[in-house]
Amino acid sequence: MRRISIFGATGSVGANGVDLIRRAGGPDAYRTVALTGGRNIARLAAMARDLRAEIAVTAHDELLDDLRTALAGSDVQAAAGAQALREAASRPADWVLSAIVGSAGLMPGLVALSQGGVLALANKESLVCAGPLIRRAAVQGGATILPVDSEHSAIFQALGSEPLDAVKDVTITASGGAFRDWPLERLAAATVAQASTHPNWAMGQRITIDSASMFNKAMEVIETKEFFGLRQDQIAVLIHPESIVHAMVNHVDGGSIAHLGAPDMRHAIGYALNWPDRAPLPVAPLDLARIGSLTFRAPDETRWPALRLAREVMAAGGMAGAVFNAAKEQALDDFIAGRIGFTQMAPRVEQTLEALSGRDGFARAPEDLQTVLDWDAAARQEAAA
Repeated sequence: MRRISIFGATGSVGANGVDLIRRAGGPDAYRTVALTGGRNIARLAAMARDLRAEIAVTAHDELLDDLRTALAGSDVQAAAGAQALREAASRPADWVLSAIVGSAGLMPGLVALSQGGVLALANKESLVCAGPLIRRAAVQGGATILPVDSEHSAIFQALGSEPLDAVKDVTITASGGAFRDWPLERLAAATVAQASTHPNWAMGQRITIDSASMFNKAMEVIETKEFFGLRQDQIAVLIHPESIVHAMVNHVDGGSIAHLGAPDMRHAIGYALNWPDRAPLPVAPLDLARIGSLTFRAPDETRWPALRLAREVMAAGGMAGAVFNAAKEQALDDFIAGRIGFTQMAPRVEQTLEALSGRDGFARAPEDLQTVLDWDAAARQEAAA
């Protein structure tokens, strides 16, 4: 029986992964090793009970007693904190879904890679902040990394066995988020509630706001470079309001292969779960006659400066990705808390990159996780100043 673990099980991606495991037979089909979550203890405990997990871990030490109470009478072990996350990630598993949001997902992902097996990677920050570390850990551990973002899963599927020298470039699409059709002059007054509503996808608040600001897409552009080994000039973005075409691989002979599908995260998760095979998934099939038409347009970088910053980060290399992500997360925290406006997030990130770019070591690729975490902390402090 295949052993699986899900890190970030109570978030939107993790919960969809749990849903697929349940539909496939739950504990009768998979042996669940570890489930981890944050503050939603009731949901984490219910998932762990349903899947008969060996261990459930909350990231918050102070919630350990609550988790133990919620799991009372079951055989599921309860644990809490960073060390418990590390221990859970070190338990051998054949398939691990890395769905913790933010740089907090780096450590469990690296530890899981050292155990071999498949890492289904939904944590964008892993490759953005520490691409060389992640790739090296996969090689050393004999692990396989599969993409779970819909765009990168689409590229992976459209690319197939094609060699990279047959690829001219790739295009990833973006819905444009909540404010894609707003007049520019309205954006400065956009509220957290308005930014937290996505027109197509059902996601958590933070990633939904990142979609509205296009920081999510900027992260995905950097992730595309790191995952597939492409040059920055080989990655383009198109605004595609329908969210049906997730990515296109454009070949040197002038042809393109696109991946189409309903805007449902379970496709990419399910593809990674069943790879290298395909299995039926609870995803609605496309009805192109009903959809009628698909539209595309170039992104406006005045509206979405995060895309320009992504190109600058890729050009800089070294620790730029870690600084970019940490500054973005801090700026998002400040927007949600009402300390800055929606249009102040990108300037805050740009200022942080400029301030830290002159520090010793900025241009060097990270050699270990602690280096990444140190730059992450420095960037958050600078962005919050």
